[in-house]
Amino acid sequence: MKNKKKYRAWKRRLFDIIQISNTSDMPSKVFDIFLVIVIIANITVMFLETFPELQRFNGIFDIVERVTLAIFLIEYALRIWTAEFLYPRRSKKEAVWRFLWSFDGIIELLTILPFFFLSGFVVFRMLRVVRIFHLFRINATYDSFNVITAVLMEKKNQILSSSFIILILMLASSICMWSAEHEAQPELFKNALSGIWWSVSALLTVGYGDIYPVTFAGRVLAVIMSFLGVGAVAIPTGIISAGFVEHYTKVQGEDTKGGMPILQMKAGIDSKWIGKSVREIDAQSNMLILIAERKGKTIRPTADYRVEVGDKLAVYVNDDRRPSRKAGTAKV
Repeated sequence: MKNKKKYRAWKRRLFDIIQISNTSDMPSKVFDIFLVIVIIANITVMFLETFPELQRFNGIFDIVERVTLAIFLIEYALRIWTAEFLYPRRSKKEAVWRFLWSFDGIIELLTILPFFFLSGFVVFRMLRVVRIFHLFRINATYDSFNVITAVLMEKKNQILSSSFIILILMLASSICMWSAEHEAQPELFKNALSGIWWSVSALLTVGYGDIYPVTFAGRVLAVIMSFLGVGAVAIPTGIISAGFVEHYTKVQGEDTKGGMPILQMKAGIDSKWIGKSVREIDAQSNMLILIAERKGKTIRPTADYRVEVGDKLAVYVNDDRRPSRKAGTAKV
């Protein structure tokens, strides 16, 4: 039993090291920096291999690629092995399955597979750049990236709707341009779909100039489509901009549902939250940590962020059992 506890404690320690960087945990921080160096080395080699002048170094490039791939495989295996700590409420098998089908699990798999089975999909190896953001997602740099993804997810329905409108507009302009230009340029406008390339460059205001109208009707149509293109591009841009405004308004403490301010709290040494993740705190106390300040750095924590002594927290109580109807400060 004692050996089993030691084994589990060692396994948990390994999980903490390979997970998100902890600024107060030197081994974890060193591991993240090492992994970033490995990712950069692998991607750099991928680019250098495309230069004919550097073919004499292909042997070295191949060694670097194989070594870095071995490191990725070991890391991937360790993440699968320690998945039970990532999803503590699930069984070991369920935790492993959940990790394999998670965003991080799929990204890691897609960065490894091209070396073995999908050599034509070398672009997948660029997904390792995403993992750099993943490694440092508790710092300010990743916060900006995380805000972008959060806004896109919140506004996905509106963005899809506007994209559908743009697609319909592209098809309509393609058919109209074919009607106007088919007789004058049969080699360029062969059918109703052949004007898609022109409609894309016109609606998105790129204007490559390889396909363009020569008839009067076609040019009039091109002018109209260009103006519509400016509006079409502005629709999703406006949606995303509004999403950023809403997101930062929520972060600053405005509760759009009930007008409830955010509680300001500080994690003391005797706090029951110390060592717990945002996910666990939300499940156990119905309190959601929106913003954390640690050692002078403002952090927008993810679900796996763990509270440490001295953290200053902006907390939203997401049920009707609120301690007060006024904003204030308290100890956790």
